Amino acid sequence: MAPKPLTLDGRTLEGGGQLLRLAVSLSALTYLPIYITSIRANRAPRRASQPAGGLKAAHLAAVEWLARASQADTTGMEKGSQKLEFKPLQGGEFVRETKKKNDVTGAGVWRDVYDVDGSRLVRRETEIELDSPGSVCLILQAILPYLLFHSPDAAGSSAGTSRGVQGTTGSVPLRVTINGGTNVSKSPSIEYISQVLIPMLVEKVGIPPITSQIIKRGWSSGRADVGAVQFDLTPLPSKSKLSEFNFTERGEVTRMHVSILASDSAARNTLKKIVIERLLARRPDVEMIFPIEEDTKNGARLYLLIVAETCNGYRLGRDWLWERKSNASMLETVANTVTKQLEEELQRGGCVDEYMQDQLVVFQALAEGRSVVYSGKDMYATLHTKTARWVTEQLLGLTFDERGTCDGCGFEVGEDFLARRKTERDVEESAEELERLEIA
Repeated sequence: MAPKPLTLDGRTLEGGGQLLRLAVSLSALTYLPIYITSIRANRAPRRASQPAGGLKAAHLAAVEWLARASQADTTGMEKGSQKLEFKPLQGGEFVRETKKKNDVTGAGVWRDVYDVDGSRLVRRETEIELDSPGSVCLILQAILPYLLFHSPDAAGSSAGTSRGVQGTTGSVPLRVTINGGTNVSKSPSIEYISQVLIPMLVEKVGIPPITSQIIKRGWSSGRADVGAVQFDLTPLPSKSKLSEFNFTERGEVTRMHVSILASDSAARNTLKKIVIERLLARRPDVEMIFPIEEDTKNGARLYLLIVAETCNGYRLGRDWLWERKSNASMLETVANTVTKQLEEELQRGGCVDEYMQDQLVVFQALAEGRSVVYSGKDMYATLHTKTARWVTEQLLGLTFDERGTCDGCGFEVGEDFLARRKTERDVEESAEELERLEIA
């Protein structure tokens, strides 16, 4: 008998897109069916005549991809929907593209790429398309756990292993192209993803390497522009587990990475000069590098990201996307605000910034053992972090303590987690029944 879907109230805590993305991602990975009500109900509509929340195009793109990948039966998978039932096919095979592109139910998501003579599988490719600049990075956030932990077939041991991974069987490399916005308001930028999230996941959490390449920038400001980013990664080896990780000793800041995107060289040079002055005033011995200085080709596009790198390999970032015409006064405001906020973050002494905090929750939950993430003195869990913890607790049956420590479920790559949960429930029910009999 198919299990009854777990009902999740979409108004819980943050009550926005994060709850939806993480819940559907874990559902696809674990085969646990879910039913989400009041989707994004805490998000106010743009116009009073519109309903609150509901699925937007970017949410829908991620959900549709996960539905195809997990061969899920769905109800309510349409733009504006307030409810979604998502029931993955238990033990589904790794599906390739065999049907027409837009056929969601039962269609595959992967295209196999072979070497020149066709004898060796080089990688698998997939593409997620948006016709608006919805956030590429939030779509990646939704599908990344599935990409990394769902590996039902491997291609020998040539892919090797990474620190933090228990197991030796290699997996087929994946190439994921996501069309949408690279620099979008109220969303992480591709610079933050490539300079903070990915290095932290690879170097500190221990997942296999991930690379990103901007094919074309996509902006939500100025004239709306749809871009594309290509991500290359290798899933965790089949039957392996991610080891626990401990973020407790940040170490001293040794380097600052400053990325500046502005519409002309004068604006970029002015912003760079102010940032250098502000950073050296607080940290005169810090090394500064400038990985990105780029023309945005539009006066209503201004972006600044500053990343602090420590001697122990941690990265903390602060940024600002300004979406209107800027003048000299605004350039100074942007520089002052970002440098001040980053310094305040660093003074707390934590190993992660407030925007990284919630993105690590799913990896704490899936890892084997107890993972600790220290966010700094007087730094409590953000609402996004509380929401992520709540979702993982509901689906995976674990708990986070008030310090953010979690004993992970020890998810084994490719395992039938639904069967495991059923066995655990049967054991719990048997123990409860035995206890009742003993009392009687």
